[in-house]
Amino acid sequence: MGYWGYFVVGQGEPPSGGGHLWRSGPGGRRVWRYDSPGADVGSMNALAARTGAPALFGYVMDGACVVVEAAAPRSGGWTTCLGRAAAARFLAVDGQGLSLDDYFLDPRDAADRAAAWAAEAGHTVAPEALLAVLTADPDPDAPLAENPFFGLLRILGVLPV
Repeated sequence: MGYWGYFVVGQGEPPSGGGHLWRSGPGGRRVWRYDSPGADVGSMNALAARTGAPALFGYVMDGACVVVEAAAPRSGGWTTCLGRAAAARFLAVDGQGLSLDDYFLDPRDAADRAAAWAAEAGHTVAPEALLAVLTADPDPDAPLAENPFFGLLRILGVLPV
């Protein structure tokens, strides 16, 4: 069984109790880790509004995929996922009802929104670099969806390269 839990990116104090500081990044950004799938990390829109800075969480599901919710004061909120095939399995998307695109932005739109998020955080990012991470799937024989998520955070300028 893989990791289940949250990584939350923001400035200032953590969004709620139960997490611990995992990393500090450039520009005063911090990454908190919540090792419980039931943790209440709150809304990224509320965290961005409270801190006046972009905020983001990645919810890792069994190490197979990551649901990403992000928000920034000016560019607004957006959601996407990493490991789309695994996310579709976890969400029981089967083509006969809701599709993955009903839950998340398609990768191209998510890359554009993520680039705007990064710009609001003071970083210039090419959407193509983001698109490569957003369309990659973890190795099905050895999934570790945290790695593409950390790659996303590096591209966004949250973690050092």
